[in-house]
Amino acid sequence: MWEGFFDAPHILRQPGFGEIDGDVVEFGCGYGTFTVAAAGMTRGTVLALDIEPEMVEATALKARELGLQNVRVVLRDFVAEGTGLPDGAVDFAMLFNVLHAENLMRLLREAFRVLQPGGKVGVIHWIYDASTPRGPDLSIRPEQCQHWLREAGFDLADPILALPPYHYGLRGRKPNERTETS
Repeated sequence: MWEGFFDAPHILRQPGFGEIDGDVVEFGCGYGTFTVAAAGMTRGTVLALDIEPEMVEATALKARELGLQNVRVVLRDFVAEGTGLPDGAVDFAMLFNVLHAENLMRLLREAFRVLQPGGKVGVIHWIYDASTPRGPDLSIRPEQCQHWLREAGFDLADPILALPPYHYGLRGRKPNERTETS
């Protein structure tokens, strides 16, 4: 049922989302829908994190069944503990359907920290529509998500992406480090 809510490869091919060439971190891998799609689009490693053992097992199984060698699945409370990655370790961070997490700014700052300068963050969240079949509180609006991304330090690259039937997407970029001149 979950995979019927979106076409992961199609979403990742949207402008900016599909430009994955290096390592990826996914905050909240769920059933691995986006994990396996991203793994098929990059030569890098996809680190898939989730706090739920069942989700970690499901994602690991899916990656094994598909013969994906570039997926690493880890059971981890990334909101409380961070990713465990060093600064600037990845090229792309996926924050798909997780912006309802407690301590959201800690999560966004962790994504910012682990991205290389110029690295991208992809955000997907549920649209506000009473007919949306699942998901968290629908009061989280795209404009609010844009504000949170900017507050965490990201530059916003594109307008809000429509990802029908139930989602919208945002793409941000970690600015390149600037050197000060005297």
